[in-house]
Amino acid sequence: MNRLEFHKSFKATGPVVIPVIHVLDTPRTVKNIEIAIREGAAGVFLINHDFGVPEFLPIITDVRRHFPSLFLGVNFLGVSGRDAFPVLARVEQENGTTVDAYWADNAHIDEKGGDQETANDIAAARHESGWRGLYFGGTAFKKQRPVKPEDYAAAAREARPFMDVITTSGTATGIEADLGKIDDFREGAGDQALALASGITPENAQSYTKVDCFMVATGINEEGNFYDIDAGRLRRLMEVTRNLGAEARDAA
Repeated sequence: MNRLEFHKSFKATGPVVIPVIHVLDTPRTVKNIEIAIREGAAGVFLINHDFGVPEFLPIITDVRRHFPSLFLGVNFLGVSGRDAFPVLARVEQENGTTVDAYWADNAHIDEKGGDQETANDIAAARHESGWRGLYFGGTAFKKQRPVKPEDYAAAAREARPFMDVITTSGTATGIEADLGKIDDFREGAGDQALALASGITPENAQSYTKVDCFMVATGINEEGNFYDIDAGRLRRLMEVTRNLGAEARDAA
């Protein structure tokens, strides 16, 4: 998905903010989503750090019933798209639970090139499943196989045919990404949408103007709280991204 299409789909000129909610149960998740909506976030990603996918699916269905028009993405922790896409297609077919995006920490991109066997298997599973959402594919992502800095641009370039939004991170949860890495990813990604999924805060967001999407949890959560959004911190982040959008419009 190219950058222009991505921003148009969210009606945003600055970076698109999508809070990541670590799910415990439906009521707490609904409360956090209400905060995200009230502060103007584009949607949410839900992730299941504390239990498996079977326990997660009913919560996703409950959330969709509460918010039928919400942009709703999910991450099944440690599950590649090859296994996730058929599940997402099945829950939509069985009970009408639509999921708008899937984010996998590891899209299995080989920055050295070659036949990209696993990434191709994931692409085939997506096609065969019939699932129609956006794929945010983790590339040179935290807690996955290390990628050498000199190969960052190549990793992004190799990722382009396999996903809608190339998604990278800093070295660990809550750690901001090196700006040189983002420069290299922007070069390799070309006109394709690029997301950053760690370390974004209201204080540093203005440094990441080459990123199209901020997927953020720690930087907007309550202090010392893994699960709950701090409305004030999200509000400040939204102000930063709106200012970046206004600057982009003025420069156009």
